Amino acid sequence: MNDRIAAGLDGSAESLAATHWAAREALLRGVPLHLVHAEEWSAPPGLPVPTSDVRHHWAQAMLNETADGLRASHPELEVDVRSFDGRPAAELAGVAAGANMIVLGSRGLGTVAGFVLGSVGMAVIQATVRPVVMVRASEDAAPHPDGRHAARELLVGVDISRPCDAVLAFAFEEAARRACALHVLHSWSLPPLVGYGAAYDPRVHAQLEMSAEASLRDVLVPWQEKYPDVGVIARASVGHAATELIGMGSGAGLIVVGRRIRRSSIGAHIGPVTHAVLHHAKAPVAVIAHE
Repeated sequence: MNDRIAAGLDGSAESLAATHWAAREALLRGVPLHLVHAEEWSAPPGLPVPTSDVRHHWAQAMLNETADGLRASHPELEVDVRSFDGRPAAELAGVAAGANMIVLGSRGLGTVAGFVLGSVGMAVIQATVRPVVMVRASEDAAPHPDGRHAARELLVGVDISRPCDAVLAFAFEEAARRACALHVLHSWSLPPLVGYGAAYDPRVHAQLEMSAEASLRDVLVPWQEKYPDVGVIARASVGHAATELIGMGSGAGLIVVGRRIRRSSIGAHIGPVTHAVLHHAKAPVAVIAHE
């Protein structure tokens, strides 16, 4: 695997924001940035399809212009470009396999154009085991004068009832690089017989809450020992995980979530929590594949 950050560029404001975010991440890691454009061209019935030379010239011009702008802003950053004439999801997944991570633009709920979250973004997330970061065209994703990410804390969501080492490894390492605090959230639900209505018992609720918090602390011990300089704020709360992450992550520099690697005849599945966070979170979202 090459040490580099890849970013998909399709000319949209979201994909341009993704390249700025990816450039800062590449500088943070001290690795090159690889800008990629992939498109399978088609035209409405009755209209001619642009020739391959025209398509290639347009894509190369867009990539070169973006790369030149990034080099001007970050002279120490190594940037290379490449365009593909093929299915974007497949080409981008192939690029991701040879990178530390791939960064794509996202408009959030209900959009299915270009590299924005929709058919292509979801397909890339499902097709690669490398980290995928989805970035909105927001102020946080815009260029910063000092070439660094905004000074904001990170948030990671974990389910301590399942293996979550890959998600925590990414989150702690990223927080260590940024020298920022890391919020760790584990959301859980009360058992039906003790959680609602006349059956609700505040003493049982308190005991379960203490048990969940203790279990979360136990999970975090080895990571805090490995990254002693990362300040950790851990929280185990009753509630819907996606709602909690979206609310807590409104001011985060990055939200880190996981998706289980499932080999199924009906295709990959990213899970309802990660799906909801991708569609509704305002902050950049990193999706980490794990067993």
